[in-house]
Amino acid sequence: MIKGKEAYLKKLTANMNMQSMEIGKELEGSTPPSVFIGSWNYPKVYAGPMIAPVHGDTAIMDAPECWIPKQTTQEEIIGYRLSLVRGKQPVKVTDLHNRLVEKLQEISLASTSTESEAEFESLPKGTTFSDEHSPFGPSAMIERFDIGNVRWNRELEKVYYDSDLLAADAMMDLHKKGLPFSSIQKALSVGAMGNGRRRRLVPTRWSITACDSTISRNLLKEVKHYDIIDSCRVHEFYSLNNYYAVLLLPTEWQYEWMEAFLRILGREELIFSDYEHNAAKKGYSSVGGCYYACKMAVLEALARERRQAGAIILREAYTGYVPLGVFNVRENVRNAMNQPPTEFEDMKATLTHISTKLALPVKRFVKESTLLREQLKSRQMTLSCF
Repeated sequence: MIKGKEAYLKKLTANMNMQSMEIGKELEGSTPPSVFIGSWNYPKVYAGPMIAPVHGDTAIMDAPECWIPKQTTQEEIIGYRLSLVRGKQPVKVTDLHNRLVEKLQEISLASTSTESEAEFESLPKGTTFSDEHSPFGPSAMIERFDIGNVRWNRELEKVYYDSDLLAADAMMDLHKKGLPFSSIQKALSVGAMGNGRRRRLVPTRWSITACDSTISRNLLKEVKHYDIIDSCRVHEFYSLNNYYAVLLLPTEWQYEWMEAFLRILGREELIFSDYEHNAAKKGYSSVGGCYYACKMAVLEALARERRQAGAIILREAYTGYVPLGVFNVRENVRNAMNQPPTEFEDMKATLTHISTKLALPVKRFVKESTLLREQLKSRQMTLSCF
């Protein structure tokens, strides 16, 4: 019996047995740029670069914002990610003057891919899959790491040298200027933003959620001042063995994320969910980083339109689904919000439409829901309506 999403995903990722590429103890190539900061044994973590064994522009290998719009296949994404070789060294998160950390900051702030050379203690081996961060290929302890000339992104450079600028303000400034989410996240992860005395390395998976939650929190302050939409809307999108239905309601902000994993390991049909009312959510979500990634993507679109709405998102993951990191949720929901919405006069018509797209009966989602059931009750509707 699987109890909880975390246990399910651990079982799912344990079954990701893919062949790692063969790499010698010395490697010359290009980093997209890409780095990885582990969380194990915090505050002394394993940090290092991720390098592709090819020269030139490898940016696409660590540019999740580009993959969905370009209709990159799941196989292509996995190919990009498993081509990245991770080097690592144990580092205290406060030791930002460590020579390796300084090089990680250099490549994370770079405007282009960076030529790199690495020497490992042993042959890099293995692959790593997670629902929180994107997968990567073989890894090993790194003995030597050298990089070529680096040209920094101008906006990231400004943030790096402004040691009085709070990290939250830096994230919002960079987001408003249109920098890719992945660039903002990497800069936070390598300790390149925030108050100078408080800067430190932030594990990759933590930095992803920190950026999603910080940006969404600030966007929500803005969205709460806007007029509420006047009808029910549905934005839909399908990619990478996932279907997303974003239901926007003519209410003040409230939010529920529901995801179903259908027959991926066997015959399972599991639904996980979490929600918040108009007040800020307390504590970390039971469904993990995807809760914050989706929330950010929806609020980003509402802020752009200068409107307020309640949001209930239904996701189904189908046979063939592979955990690729929370970018999968963020970028798919972003693309859903870019699709023209279908509008409905009432909740019944809205859910009837969604039910024609779902593999599971919509009743299953309603039973597992909190906000959806509240909405139906307030409209004096029951499950027998569907």
